[in-house]
Amino acid sequence: MVPARLLDLTRLVSRLGRGPMTGIDRVECAYLTHLASGETPLFGLVRSAAGWLLLDQPGCARFAQIVSGKVGLPPADLLSRLLHRHDPVRPVRARAETAARQLAIARAARPLLPRLLRRLPRGTSYLNVGHANLSEKALASLSRAGLSVTVLIHDTIPLDHPQFARPGTVEPFRARLAAVSAHANRIIHLTEATRRLTEAQLAILGRVPPGLVAPIGVDFAAPDPALLPHGIDLSAPYFVTLGTIEPRKNYAFLLDVWARLPTPAPRLYIVGNRGWADAALLVRLDALPADGPVRVLHGLPDGAVAALVAQARALLAPSLAEGFGLPPVEAASLGTPVIATDLAVTRELLGNKAVYLPATDLYLWIETIVRQAALPRIDGEKTVWQAPTWDAHFKTVLSLA
Repeated sequence: MVPARLLDLTRLVSRLGRGPMTGIDRVECAYLTHLASGETPLFGLVRSAAGWLLLDQPGCARFAQIVSGKVGLPPADLLSRLLHRHDPVRPVRARAETAARQLAIARAARPLLPRLLRRLPRGTSYLNVGHANLSEKALASLSRAGLSVTVLIHDTIPLDHPQFARPGTVEPFRARLAAVSAHANRIIHLTEATRRLTEAQLAILGRVPPGLVAPIGVDFAAPDPALLPHGIDLSAPYFVTLGTIEPRKNYAFLLDVWARLPTPAPRLYIVGNRGWADAALLVRLDALPADGPVRVLHGLPDGAVAALVAQARALLAPSLAEGFGLPPVEAASLGTPVIATDLAVTRELLGNKAVYLPATDLYLWIETIVRQAALPRIDGEKTVWQAPTWDAHFKTVLSLA
């Protein structure tokens, strides 16, 4: 057993209070919750606007309560208000960094990370599961301080499919992966499919660190129809697609499908917050008639999302690229049929528990959706697929990190 673990909490702090959790948020939260209650001593590392913060295990446990909503964020202190006065999400980020600073047992200016790391037990292992702080400077400092560096790489989509990346993010991502290539002792991959893609990119950058594959767990909330917005009829035929609105999710294709479905078309619920999307798609979404068959829902609590997915005729996953793809896995775990783009990662995870279609075959998608909508809804007990578990993930990962 390692003497202690240092979990990077930087991204989780930056995401606090900014709406429903993303897939990466959920992974970080699961790591924090699991490690904070474990026997191995845990420390948390946060890069704030004012410098580095170090939390001990009680501080990490308290921070886990804040993340889960059991404890609220404190008011922003003067330092946070000054440092974030020009930040567009200033009020929430300022309060999040105030909370982290209040829980910290030590602080250091940005150039003094090595000094802060001296407070850790010899042989401490550093875990980064959120892609924050993957800089040459930070990882080199951690390595020189004697920490074993383990990094979870969710995917390399910005390099494999730069057309789906937010403008200006491809080269910074390449630089982060180059730092991982140079300094990581171990890499966690979520599937064999993503491992192959990630290691191909690492080979280009010069070094492929040892890796292991450990699918993440699924802990979907219990369905709670009472949390759904007014007017949603769970008894009528409908489909649902789930995920941030961005180009690789292929929502424009689904709008094309629904524009060509025979009337009356079943409902389509697009559940997701706006990420970055081309202007044409946003115009189409904004122009959807209130009484039309397609409705966009955002900001739903987890129980409402689970209720919507559980009663859908199918979850639609037309995505053009995924590193893992939680929604199809979550839907299958609820016994809901899945119709998905034929991606290697989805086939690896779901096998024959999904219907796979080409990403651009409009008429095959229409035919499949019409056929699925005509099937009787399955009432009573569903055949539920056994999803990956967090216990299995941590058993694999923590035996080595």
